[in-house]
Amino acid sequence: MKVQSIRFRFIRNFMIMALMGGLIYFVFLQFFLFKYGDQVLNTKNILVLTFFLLIVYFILSIYFGYRNGRVISKRLDEVLSFVSILRSGKYSARAIEIERDEIGLIFEEMNQLAMFLQDQVRSLQRLADEKTELANQAHHAAVIEERQRLARDLHDSVSQQLFALGMISSAALRTVQSDPSQTKVMLEQIANISAKAQGEMRALLLHLRPIDLKGDTLNEGLNKLIHELKEKTNLDIECQLEHFDTPSKAIEDHIFRIVQEALSNILRHSQATKVRITLETIKDQIHLYISDNGKGFKVERNLMTSYGLQTMRERCEELGGVFQIRSMEEEGTYINIRIPL
Repeated sequence: MKVQSIRFRFIRNFMIMALMGGLIYFVFLQFFLFKYGDQVLNTKNILVLTFFLLIVYFILSIYFGYRNGRVISKRLDEVLSFVSILRSGKYSARAIEIERDEIGLIFEEMNQLAMFLQDQVRSLQRLADEKTELANQAHHAAVIEERQRLARDLHDSVSQQLFALGMISSAALRTVQSDPSQTKVMLEQIANISAKAQGEMRALLLHLRPIDLKGDTLNEGLNKLIHELKEKTNLDIECQLEHFDTPSKAIEDHIFRIVQEALSNILRHSQATKVRITLETIKDQIHLYISDNGKGFKVERNLMTSYGLQTMRERCEELGGVFQIRSMEEEGTYINIRIPL
């Protein structure tokens, strides 16, 4: 590829201006000689003519310099704009540059960088798919062990409490006529043990609750999660979920877990009463927006120490996305995530 240097262009324009100035000077000189003869060739007239031509040359220099400066400034603005587009995560964008100079080379290198980043996003998403598949295999392998653990928990806690309930109930039946006061004490013990057993069962059922989509689509899983939170909490959740098909199961699983983690943080830390969730596609990107009206926090201090925030950022970056969070004390928290499709 033949590259024309910007410096060469400036030198060329300067030579053109010099040549134009010399031609104008020669034409004016010939005009005066033809019209007035040799009597005009005195020092005063030559100085006046030279001064006039210098003014013309100065005006031409300003014009060409201003025009070249505007062209270069415009092209540098295009470079900055293209960098901003890549920074926003739109790696499918390409710059069209017809000039074969240093700035044109920059555009070509940036196009190559955009193609490289796009390939890296595809690789990250493919790795995320493989990771999800391996996680599913590990999940199936752990089912038997989990069942055994739950069986031990049931035997060690609920089963023994139910056995104690049976023993105390039998004793209460025997003493209900002969010793009513002792029966009352036993009934109180039965009520306490029953409450503890119920608490143990709720904890076990909560532990058994699925933490991923389990075959649902992303919209179905999020709707179920939000419906459950509305029933069990006082949060006012406003959601706008666009239905779209993603090319990757890993993208759906990661987005679902990000929303789960964000809602978990809101419930545990924010003291919020209202939450807004928006999920939509804009051009070739998934946009996820989560906000609350809670007490907020200092992002710089919590971003590196919060396990939940780190997990959301890592999940977003695994998909080649951009994770942004803003929060101010007493003004709520705003999370904006963009993931390329």
